[in-house]
Amino acid sequence: MVIMGIDPGIAIVGYGIVNYTGNKFVPIDYGAIKTCSSMELSQRLLCIFNGLEEIIEKYAPDAISIEELFFNKNIKTALTVGQGRGVAVLAAARSNVEVFEYTPLQVKQSVVGYGRAEKSQVQQMIKIILNLEKIPKPDDVADALAVAVCHGNSHKVTSLMR
Repeated sequence: MVIMGIDPGIAIVGYGIVNYTGNKFVPIDYGAIKTCSSMELSQRLLCIFNGLEEIIEKYAPDAISIEELFFNKNIKTALTVGQGRGVAVLAAARSNVEVFEYTPLQVKQSVVGYGRAEKSQVQQMIKIILNLEKIPKPDDVADALAVAVCHGNSHKVTSLMR
């Protein structure tokens, strides 16, 4: 199963494509779509949408997993990032691939085994699980790979329950 993970944002959208077969994850591709703060918001959203559509078309994932947002302070930032997340959900939905959403707590629990894990622990586990030479940068890329791994682990449990 090819899984795409997305860590939504407005300045940086992390993405990760992994192949999950049996109990093994193999990275296919990962990176980030970056937008410039000097661009109009509408153009930033279009850049994110076009970038994600291109990646989805290239890799034809079997499932797309997106991290849900968690904010507790800056409402303006939350709204802007939420628009970026909406564009990511739209790009995924337009591909006719099933979309799954996971909270940061679920991702940490799935990857590290502890829902309150530190970001550095998640990054280190992604490096180990995917047998990478180094932790993917920027952080959004490692987060996207973690969301993909979370779906692989969650899908396995869901399939067994059917």
